[in-house]
Amino acid sequence: MEKEYILAIDEGTTTARAIIFDHSGKKVAVARHPIEQILPNPGWVEHDPNALWNAVQTTIATALIDSGIKPAQIKAIGIASQRETTIVWDKETGLPIYNAIVWQSRQTAGLANDLIKAGYKDEIHQKTGLIISPYFSATKIRWILDHVDGAQERAEKGELLFGTVNTWLLWKLTDGESFATDCANASRTMLYNINTLEWDDELLKFFNIPKSMLPEVKSNSEIFGVTKNYQFYGSEIPISGMTGSQQASLFGQMAFEKGMVKNTYGTGAFAVMNTGDKPALSDNNLLTTIAYDVNGQVKYALEGSVFVAGAALQWLRDDMRMINSTPETSDAAKASTSKDEVYVVPAFAGLGAPYWDNEAHGTIFGITRGTTDNDLIKATLQAIAYQTKDIIETMSSDSKIPIEVLKVDGAASANDYLMQFQADILGIQLQRSSELETTSLGVAFMAGLGVGFWKDLDDIKKNYETGKIYQSEMDDSVRQDLYAGWKDAVKATMAFKHRV
Repeated sequence: MEKEYILAIDEGTTTARAIIFDHSGKKVAVARHPIEQILPNPGWVEHDPNALWNAVQTTIATALIDSGIKPAQIKAIGIASQRETTIVWDKETGLPIYNAIVWQSRQTAGLANDLIKAGYKDEIHQKTGLIISPYFSATKIRWILDHVDGAQERAEKGELLFGTVNTWLLWKLTDGESFATDCANASRTMLYNINTLEWDDELLKFFNIPKSMLPEVKSNSEIFGVTKNYQFYGSEIPISGMTGSQQASLFGQMAFEKGMVKNTYGTGAFAVMNTGDKPALSDNNLLTTIAYDVNGQVKYALEGSVFVAGAALQWLRDDMRMINSTPETSDAAKASTSKDEVYVVPAFAGLGAPYWDNEAHGTIFGITRGTTDNDLIKATLQAIAYQTKDIIETMSSDSKIPIEVLKVDGAASANDYLMQFQADILGIQLQRSSELETTSLGVAFMAGLGVGFWKDLDDIKKNYETGKIYQSEMDDSVRQDLYAGWKDAVKATMAFKHRV
C-alpha cells in the first residue's frame, strides 16, 4: 500500500501555508504564499477573499508537486485559519459582496463603542464569553450589511452567506456543497452562545443578522465535506478537521490538561489556557472561548490577544527600514548597549488584552540623542514580551492557577533574544515546540482523528517533542523595575490617544 498523509491548510493573516504530515507527525512538505494586506483607510485591514482562495490552491499544488505525493495518498484535510475575519458572499454566484474584513481591522470601532455605551457589555459577555470589540465578526457583518447597497434586503431573502475564512475555504473546496463551521471559530463571532452551543437568537435579532446567513456548526474533528474531484486533481478527499488558528496551536502543543498554557508568536500573539469542561468567565478582560470539541468532549479556554507581535517586526523591516529580515532582530537586540530605558508600545491597531483600548496609538518613550536603531529594535522585541506578561499574569489571577511553564510556538518564537527576555520578564520556564508550525500540526491531528488516521489523543501524544527550553535568569528586582516602566508607558499611551 502507498503511504498515507494528512494535509493541513493554515490560512493566516499574512501567509497561507499547506503542510503535509506523515503518521509520525513529521512534516514532509511545506508551501507558503503571502497574503496581500488591503489598507483602504487608517486602521482598516481587508483581504480579497478570492486571493485567499487562490493562495490556498497555489500552496496545495506546490506542496504536492514538491513532495511527489499523489492526491490519492492524502487521507484527509484539516483547515486552520485566521478566526474573526469576516466574508459575506452571494449564495448563487459564490462571489463576495465586499472584501474580507480582517480581525485586526478597526473600521467597526464606532459600532462597538456604541454597544458598550448602550449597556450590552454584560449580556454579551455572559452569552459569548467575549468582550464587545470590533475584533469579532458580529460588528463586521453589520458593517457590510449597512455599507453595501441592498445587502440587508438580500440577506433577509436568503441570498447571502456569512463565513469566517475556514467556512469560505470549505465552501470553495466542496464547490458550494458544504456550508459549515466549527464550534471554536463560531465562538469568535460574538453571535454564538458558548453555554448552549448554538447560534444565539437574541443576539442575531439584536444585530439584525438573518440566521439563514450562518453556517451549520460542527465539532472540530468530523467530516465537514469532501473535495470535488475536479477541484483536487481527480480525488475526493474528506475535510475532517477544522478550527481557529490559536485553538489549533493549543491542540498541537498537546495542551489537553486543565491549566496548560501556550503562546503563539505570529502576526499577533495569543496566549491560551485550557480551563477544562466548563467556561470560566474572566473578571479582567480576558476572553472565554471554546478550546476544542473532539470525540464529544468540549473543552474551554481563557485567551488573551496581543494585536501586534510579529507585525511590529514587519514594521521595523518594511516601514522603518531598520532591518532587511525579521531574524536579524535577535542579533540587533543583543548588540544594543541601552539600559532598557526605551519602551515601544506598538498599539498600531489599538491595545488588546487586558486593556482593550480601541483608540490607543503606537508610542515610543525614553529616547535620547544617543538612542540607536539597535535600541529601538530591542525595545520592540521587549514590547512583545511585556504584552505577553500582561496576559499571563491576568490569566493566572482569573483562573486561580499558578503558571509555571509556558509552551511557545510561532515564527517569532525562533528569536532567541525574544524568548530569553520572555522567560526573564515572566520568571518562569519557556518550552519551545520542536515543531514551530503547531497550528498546522494541531489541525492535522484533528483531521486525522476524524478519519481514524490516529486512534485517540494518546496516539497523537506519541508524536510530540519539546524543543529548546529557556530558564529565567533575571534578578527579581530588575524584573519588577522593568515591568513597572512598561506599565507607565501603557498608561501614558492610553492617556495620549485623546489628543490624536
